Amino acid sequence: MRDHEAQKTAVLDQFERQAPLYAQLVRGAARDQRLLRLIAALQPQPGDRVLDVACGPGKITLALAPLVAETVGIDLTPNMIAEAQRQQAASGVRNAHFQIGDALPLPFDSGRFTLVVTSASLHHVADPAAVVREMARVCAPGGRVAVTDMAPAADKAEAFNASERLRDPSHVRALTLDQLRALGTQAGLSEHVVERYVSTTPLEPVLAGSFPNPEDWPRLRALYQADADSGDDRLGLAARTEQGAIVVSYPMALLVWER
Repeated sequence: MRDHEAQKTAVLDQFERQAPLYAQLVRGAARDQRLLRLIAALQPQPGDRVLDVACGPGKITLALAPLVAETVGIDLTPNMIAEAQRQQAASGVRNAHFQIGDALPLPFDSGRFTLVVTSASLHHVADPAAVVREMARVCAPGGRVAVTDMAPAADKAEAFNASERLRDPSHVRALTLDQLRALGTQAGLSEHVVERYVSTTPLEPVLAGSFPNPEDWPRLRALYQADADSGDDRLGLAARTEQGAIVVSYPMALLVWER
């Protein structure tokens, strides 16, 4: 497994190129449902101070801003932060701030925020437990820490992660629900909300925002097609063909802990 610095390089390589396409992808309807789930679980209050770790193009940061006192989005990727700032300018949101930065360590004082969230990021980091510990550190006592990410079934995790690494070389490992739950326990947090759901999307927009190694494209497409044709769900994505196009359903988990 890559160490933290090597993984940062891999993430920057992928997401500097992905930024505009990724921003378009996360604005899709399935992602809106994911956002609504997160907001409902967080129960944001007008006085809350929010940190969005690995904020990407800022969708969560900007959606929470009207509901709270302030939001801060931090991301390793300059192009993602630039995209988030463009979205902020278009939205007119004033109480959000975006900055380039690393999650290890987070560049904030302990207890600075009352809500600390991250979405679809832990599968990109070499040490997810360390990231959750940092999220807990900057969360005030009585505040909440939330993670939403892919969470394959235990018996499908190996094949799921192999296919995701082929599609996105910055993918490290998606954790199972039990492994995600353990991160909060290890960080000294108390479990508050645990939900499982699926995020269904056509495959082509996902591939359009991906940058696999060029020589892996034929193998990647054949892998999805074979899984859809067989109906065996070897990849844990429930791949199937609908109206001539492959559709996949990503297994997701949402966890909220209290500090």
